[in-house]
Amino acid sequence: MCSSSSSVLTFFSQWRLWIRPFLIALYVILIIVLVPILIAHSIKNGFKKSDQGALVGGGFVLLAVPISVWQITQHIVHYTKPSLQKHIIRILWMVPIYALNAWIGLEFPEQSIYVDSLRECYEAYVIYNFMKYLLNYLNDGQDLEAILETKPQVYHIFPLCCLSPWEMGSEFVHNCKHGILQYTLVRPITTVISMICELSGVYGESDFSPNVAFPYIVAINNLSQFVAMYCLVLFYRANRTELKPMKPIGKFLCIKAVVFFSFFQGVIINILVYCGIISTIFDLSDDDKAKIVSSKLQDFLICIEMFLAAIAHHYSFSYKPYMAPQDPSPSCLGSFLAMWDVSDVKRDISEHLGVVGSSFSRRLRGKSMYHMTRGYDESSRLMSDDSIPSSSAPNLTVAEAPQVDIRPSVYGSVDNTVNTVLSNSDTEPLLDSIDSKTNNDPKV
Repeated sequence: MCSSSSSVLTFFSQWRLWIRPFLIALYVILIIVLVPILIAHSIKNGFKKSDQGALVGGGFVLLAVPISVWQITQHIVHYTKPSLQKHIIRILWMVPIYALNAWIGLEFPEQSIYVDSLRECYEAYVIYNFMKYLLNYLNDGQDLEAILETKPQVYHIFPLCCLSPWEMGSEFVHNCKHGILQYTLVRPITTVISMICELSGVYGESDFSPNVAFPYIVAINNLSQFVAMYCLVLFYRANRTELKPMKPIGKFLCIKAVVFFSFFQGVIINILVYCGIISTIFDLSDDDKAKIVSSKLQDFLICIEMFLAAIAHHYSFSYKPYMAPQDPSPSCLGSFLAMWDVSDVKRDISEHLGVVGSSFSRRLRGKSMYHMTRGYDESSRLMSDDSIPSSSAPNLTVAEAPQVDIRPSVYGSVDNTVNTVLSNSDTEPLLDSIDSKTNNDPKV
């Protein structure tokens, strides 16, 4: 009994050796089982155009998913930089989730709004993780805010070039972070509202008339997404030199192309439906059928785009920089659980809600200044030996009075300067006279 249990433990301790062949075998079995079932189902339905689209889209999904799963597995195997790889793994999960979601939408277009809810929420989650990935990279072994304070001012770009610039340092990092973080909160809220409106019959997908909820939801998402993308670009401009070693251009394009392009692609397709162009192209007289066709078109394009995104992710978010044979192998369970640990999301969302609430409270009281303390970033928390129970986010407190910043003199240290001042011959007679008066005062 003991020998069998020890052999099982030995087997699982060597998971890095068998996990990749296991996944390859599992994928081959899925191909052998699923492809004949899909072909038989299409032939049974008469091989309609919808079946053809589902087959072609499914083919791209079967190509995209294993590429991303392989990258995720490699990052888990070589999990040597948790502060960065945790967020990379979450970003890589975008392709399987998007691809499978789109293919399910091809098969069940009438229920697409409910299926797409997961994709839309994960879209915001990807933006959040990319932001945290950049912040942890820049805060690894250095103080990002201190570095930004020494840099020249970064001004706003078009179309917000008329705004006053954000002061380099804590204010710049704070505004960029929360400008991106607001999208991770707005997008799930609008998704839930869309589902409620759909159940109530007032959503009106692809209808831009003012008596339905669809145009307002699109406008809110569009504005929130624009703010997030703008802050991301501004943050990159300020840290272009520091980000150069990690080759940021490909990573930025992967995030923007997948998240932002897919959103605006859907908006354009809905506009084509509203203008009647989709109905004309596909020779449809029913508006409901036109909406179904537009939903299928969006899902079909996403299936193809996810295959391209999987290839781009393979090169942009590679596991090779994190391969370190001399480091001890992480446990299988530890690496897997770290991938699903979302405690950092909870902390940052709570921080963002606190920032919004405190900002609103300051406006009510007529105060507009706040003080932010440094040093509470995820990278420093993970790298330090002492565990910090508080949030990884900066603490926000109202600045009641400015603090005097005592800096060392160029001629000597602060202590020497203070001692020199106190021992000055000009002040000694005055101090002696004060002491004599104090001693002669009967009230003392």
